[in-house]
Amino acid sequence: MKMISRSFRHSHLEDLQALLTGTLFAALGVLLFKQAGMLSGGTVGIAFVLHYASGWPLGLLFFAINLPFYGLAWRRMGPAFTIKTLCAVGLMSGFAEGLPHWISFSALDPLFAALAGGLLIGAGMLILFRHKASLGGLNVLVLWLQDSRGWRAGHLQAGLDSLILLTGLAWVQPRQIALSLLGMAAINAALAINHRPGRYMAT
Repeated sequence: MKMISRSFRHSHLEDLQALLTGTLFAALGVLLFKQAGMLSGGTVGIAFVLHYASGWPLGLLFFAINLPFYGLAWRRMGPAFTIKTLCAVGLMSGFAEGLPHWISFSALDPLFAALAGGLLIGAGMLILFRHKASLGGLNVLVLWLQDSRGWRAGHLQAGLDSLILLTGLAWVQPRQIALSLLGMAAINAALAINHRPGRYMAT
């Protein structure tokens, strides 16, 4: 029997809960990546590279890197998406700075950090997507270039993420790069399995 998708509108309270939960999950995943000396893709990956290179706060770098993308997001995704994304990026930046003071690890297996961290980030992104928000970043630019220049979004995103990882080799060991690839695969798996058109519809 075919199930019919139901569309509904989230309340402001539901959106707030989703923003808090989604960014907390993602920030926990980022913390695991950071403790294992790993990288990620997108603007989180750029923030990681700059953090390792300069020692500047990861959360502050992540917030600053996202600033240029809000204009594109406003034009392409609309004001509601952009405002929610701005809030999500702000919360993510705050959690990224706060969590190391609230949680410490006496032992952390790098393989576990890659898999668990990737799944946490993917779950957090999924929660945000379902409430019409995101963690900002290169996705908006990639989609805009696909629309305006005809460039394949998937290929462009993969190329940018590869460039981020290659740049990170100046500060990150090859083993951590391999673990980062595993973590990114876990993120993509969480999204690919759960984020499908028609499975969940909301505004």
